[in-house]
Amino acid sequence: MTESTLSADLVDASVPLAAGSAVHAVRHRRDKVVAATQGSYDALFDTALPAPPLVERLLAAHAIARSAGSTALQAHYRARLDALAPLTAAQQSAADGAATESLGDEPRLQAVLAFTRTLTDNPVDGDRNALLALPAAGLSTPEVVALAQLIAFVAYQVRVVAGLGALAALDAVDGEGAAPATVAAETAPFVHPANLPPPGEPLRINGYTSETLGWKAWLPTLDLTQASAEQVRVLDTSHPKARSSDYYLLLVQQPRILEERATVFNAIMYAPGGLSRAERELASAVVSRVNGCVYCASVHAQRFEQLARRNDVIAQVFADPETAGTTARERAIVQLSIALTRDPAGFGPAHLRAARAAGLASLEILDALHAVAIFAWANRLMLNLGEPVFPARG
Repeated sequence: MTESTLSADLVDASVPLAAGSAVHAVRHRRDKVVAATQGSYDALFDTALPAPPLVERLLAAHAIARSAGSTALQAHYRARLDALAPLTAAQQSAADGAATESLGDEPRLQAVLAFTRTLTDNPVDGDRNALLALPAAGLSTPEVVALAQLIAFVAYQVRVVAGLGALAALDAVDGEGAAPATVAAETAPFVHPANLPPPGEPLRINGYTSETLGWKAWLPTLDLTQASAEQVRVLDTSHPKARSSDYYLLLVQQPRILEERATVFNAIMYAPGGLSRAERELASAVVSRVNGCVYCASVHAQRFEQLARRNDVIAQVFADPETAGTTARERAIVQLSIALTRDPAGFGPAHLRAARAAGLASLEILDALHAVAIFAWANRLMLNLGEPVFPARG
């Protein structure tokens, strides 16, 4: 990646991160995340993508940034809107923040922005009826997939920018690249709580579970016999079971967008070094619990158990995420995950101070922030494009 590419990176520009600063250096240690984040932006806002029209995509992105309180991203998307040909009166009204109900003479735009608002503010409310309002307003399935990916991506983007801004502000107070606190190692041996099933056996608390669930799409999925060579390639590089997954067979109707998204996800969750794999799974489970995504919570609770060989903190997350964490380090990860999920505009260095005090280095904090952000994206797809399928219980 060249310096000219880095200087054009939208996230760096939006924080902003000066080349040579400690946080810029830490961020670019995760160069695959940097590249695929920008690649996702490029794919979603490519003028060559025929539909939804670019103006609808930019109006949705601007609405998300405005609702999330991201001043820099709001300004970016507004500038791109202003650079287009003159907007219609309804489009200009939408850009200025008018209520979707006022767009009654443009039912398609009204449906797009209503869906955007639901997924941005309270994604658990994005049910089947909310989704099916889009095809009823004239959007094809590939258009709906592109819109859902865009909304989820900007939710991710907002949180990456907010998290990096908080990390940069923390460095400004504590000194660039401040070393993490020295924390005494846990000395007490782990004793599995007697009230919990052993790891590997399902937890079921407050409607959340660590058992394996299925997932069913609410829109038509790709017929593999009709798949293009590109779609087959993207499926095969996305996940070993993608050819039989409703999730991937739906999303691959926009193959370039899915490919970039899969690259971001894998780079965040599986990069070597930094935050442990189990702790990334913990952050993911917390975000999913806060957003009400039963499917994602089940997957990442199970993965945490497999990696950590315990489920005590997952039981706490399912019961009450606000009080979860068996150590100061876990509590810090849980709390920053909750704060960045709920209020990216209000997220600041104070939300990272406990993580630093608990011994997390800057790269570990960045990995936690990325895990939170990618599940702002993942939850919005799983919650709003289909539903979990529970196994039959005897």
